[in-house]
Amino acid sequence: MISSLSLPPELTASVLHRSPMSAIGAEHQWRDPADVGRDVDLQSDILVSRWTRNDFGPLEVTNPGSTDHHCIAMNLKCTSLTFNHAGRTLVRGRVAAGAVQITAPNVPCSAVFESAADVLHLFVPKQVLDECFEDTFGRPYSGEIQIDDPKLVRDPALERLGQALAVSQSEDAMLGKVFTDSVSLAIVSRVISRQFTVPERKTRASSALPSWRLNRAIEYVNAHLSEAIGLTDMANSAGLTRMYFASQFRLATGMSPHEYLLRRRIQHAQQLLLESPYKVLDIALSCGFRSQSHFTTVFKRMVGEPPYCWRNKANVDQ
Repeated sequence: MISSLSLPPELTASVLHRSPMSAIGAEHQWRDPADVGRDVDLQSDILVSRWTRNDFGPLEVTNPGSTDHHCIAMNLKCTSLTFNHAGRTLVRGRVAAGAVQITAPNVPCSAVFESAADVLHLFVPKQVLDECFEDTFGRPYSGEIQIDDPKLVRDPALERLGQALAVSQSEDAMLGKVFTDSVSLAIVSRVISRQFTVPERKTRASSALPSWRLNRAIEYVNAHLSEAIGLTDMANSAGLTRMYFASQFRLATGMSPHEYLLRRRIQHAQQLLLESPYKVLDIALSCGFRSQSHFTTVFKRMVGEPPYCWRNKANVDQ
C-alpha cells in the first residue's frame, strides 16, 4: 500500500530550484576528479569520473598520483597513446576498448594521447578495498591492500561492468546513483578477486535481508524519494555494509536496490498523478527525476503508456 502524500507549493518550488547532480563527473584535468568530487565522502565512497577527448592531435597529460586512492582506469573506446607509469613506458601504441589499468597511490603517471579517447576512472579509498576484500574472502585483510601491478588487464567481466557504468550516465544522474554505487563496488570486488586468489577461500553465505532491516530501508526510501539516494544511504538505514546489503536485498525482494528504487519512484508518481492537480513536470521532479522526458520514458516502459495518458484514463475510470 502506498501512503498518501500531498505536495505543497513550497516543496515544488524547492525541487524546481535544486542544482543538478552527476553520479559520474567529467574530468577537466586527466585523472584529477577535484572538480567532480565535492559531494563525495573520499574516505568511504568510490569517486567515478570520465576523461574524454574528441581531438586527434597529440595531447600530453600528467598526474602526480593520488595520495590516498587507487585509480582504476577503464578504456571505453580504442585509442592510441604512450602511457608512462612511475617513469617507465608501459604502453606505446593502440589500446583496445575494455582494457583496464590500475595505479596505486602516490605513483606519478603521464601520457601522450594521439587520438580521441574515452576513459572511466574509479578512485577507490582504502576503506572500500578492505570492505570488498572481507566480503569476497570472508575475513579481513592482514595489512594494507596495495595493488601495484600496473600492466593492462583484459577481463570480459570488468569490460561489461565498465560499459554498464558508462551507459548509466545521464541527465537524471540522481536516479542512477544507487546503480552507479552498485556497479562501482562490483568492479572493485572483481579487481580484488583477481588480485588475491586463495585456493580454499571461505565466503560468507548470503541470506535474505531480515524483515526489520528491510522495513528500515523501505522507510528510508519512502522518506527521501525526491532526493538523491545512494547505495550507502540505503545500506546505512539497514545497518549493513553496502556489499552485504545489496546481495541480501535482492534475495529478500527479488530486485536490486536500484530496480526497487526506480519502481518505488514510479509508484509514487502514479499516486500523485491520481491525487494531486500538479503538472507532470512537477511530479517528475518530486519523485527524483531530473527531467520530464526521462520520467516519461521510464513511466511508459514500466506502466505501458505515458503519464499524461495514464492519468486521463485513470480519472475516467474513477
